[in-house]
Amino acid sequence: MTAFTRPDPLLAAVALPRQRFTVLPPAGATIPVGSSPLGIALTPGGGRGYVANRASNTLSVIDTATNTVTATIAAAGGPTFLAVSPDGTRAYVTLFDDGALGVIDTATNTLTTTIAVGAGALLVAVSPDGTRAYVTAQNANTLSVIDTAGNTVLATVTTGPVPVGIAVSPDGTRAYVCNVGDSSVSVIDTVTNTVIGSFTAGDVPVITAFSPDGTRAYVCNAGGNSVSVINTATTTVIATIGVGTMPRFVAVSPDGTAAYTADYVDNSVSVIDTATNTVTGTIPVGNGPTCIAVTPQGNRLYVTDNADNAVSVLALTLVPSQGTTAGGTLVTIRGHDLAGATAVRFGGKRATILANTATAVTVRTPAGQGAVPVTVTTSGGTGTFGTFSYRPAPLLTGITTTMGPVTGGGTTVITGANLAGTTSVRFGSRVATIQTVTDTAVTVGIPDAPSSGPVSVTVITPVGNANGLAFTYLNAPAVTAVSPATAPTGGGTDVTLTGVNLATTQAVTFDNTPVAFTVVSDQTITAAAPPHPAGGITLTVSTLGGSAQSTFTYLDGPAM
Repeated sequence: MTAFTRPDPLLAAVALPRQRFTVLPPAGATIPVGSSPLGIALTPGGGRGYVANRASNTLSVIDTATNTVTATIAAAGGPTFLAVSPDGTRAYVTLFDDGALGVIDTATNTLTTTIAVGAGALLVAVSPDGTRAYVTAQNANTLSVIDTAGNTVLATVTTGPVPVGIAVSPDGTRAYVCNVGDSSVSVIDTVTNTVIGSFTAGDVPVITAFSPDGTRAYVCNAGGNSVSVINTATTTVIATIGVGTMPRFVAVSPDGTAAYTADYVDNSVSVIDTATNTVTGTIPVGNGPTCIAVTPQGNRLYVTDNADNAVSVLALTLVPSQGTTAGGTLVTIRGHDLAGATAVRFGGKRATILANTATAVTVRTPAGQGAVPVTVTTSGGTGTFGTFSYRPAPLLTGITTTMGPVTGGGTTVITGANLAGTTSVRFGSRVATIQTVTDTAVTVGIPDAPSSGPVSVTVITPVGNANGLAFTYLNAPAVTAVSPATAPTGGGTDVTLTGVNLATTQAVTFDNTPVAFTVVSDQTITAAAPPHPAGGITLTVSTLGGSAQSTFTYLDGPAM
């Protein structure tokens, strides 16, 4: 399992083409809230949002019509994540430090009671009928089942180690619990409140979200930078989707056509097309995105920016809002009364309609230049859905470092054209750390790899991805024999080193003294021992895949 460091109690321990999307206009783009916001949940109609501010021990209440905070609720004990009852009368907040669940009366915006649930209360989910609330306690390795009528614990279920995310299926018969301790997902029968099975999704699963029809579950794997798609009938993984770095949360749109992950390190949200199980874009947000709430209409996202003490509000009307001048970008237009669309135009040019429902139209863009209005025509008339910007496609021309160890490390510069605004760089399936970006070069830290061999290098920009370059990962060398293993102090002895993965040797040293060497093969190197005082020393071979050491002994010659 990939090492995963948790910053706070957050989330327990806690290449695909992508484009950058448009954030809602400044009037509603960023909402200041309390300190260290984590969870966010919307009321059933979407009129209000509740934000758990862990560091300030408060809940912020957001009016989504004005995108302003209208109330602040005191909630001592480390408020962490939330859920709202189906009728909207109650909000439930986990109090991590107190090991409790707080109950909020949404009519008065007051904390009315707390329920003890176990150490490290983290995530909460409410059953579709509102009669039960389910709370994970990551330090107790349990799931508490709450009777919401009496605010009492009905059952305590032992889960896997370090449970984090909890999601209840749309029919209310199953609950999935993500266990960070062993990267498993427990399946709970909600009638008997027992664990009836478990499955492995990915590395460090933290959050699960169900599709509206319950046939699919989407498991967010923080350690694997991925989302696993689960067939809920068989509890098997049917697809694995690479997303951004350290995804903390996954949410599904009300119509089930899209899923969204909060990518904590990349400061972005990945957008997944659930029909193709591919990432179709990324949305830039603030620093440390942690939790996502989708409006019931599916036209906005609310994202907690943990490091900014704020919530980002993202418009989903036109996604993505940028694409290549050559055309061919897949764009989804969301709204109402879109059924039977007869034409979609980017400026004066028609786009190809690929899919059409009452709330969304998916098209392939025509070629174009500059910023153009997007219109949709139906039998009821023509409406405008924002502006689409055409940009030149990115191009890669070179990479300064082409080989390195499977453990990663070091930097490389990727050169090309139209690279400004690069949102991600991938070495195979691994995400590189971006250090600097210009229009002609991107400097990145080289990530590790699961195995040796060549991988493709992909640069993802607001208008698409560029590839065509390769990086080769190398296994570390090993020296298995040195012959002879001794030499006189005067030096000059020819020494043969035998081992594996020696072909890319860059240096050979005798007690830190560099010497001339010859690479005979991947298994053999020859070198001349330099002069050295008598005694044992360390002989080191340094390759592009790492270094290996062996021992060597200098002997004094015979004397009277």
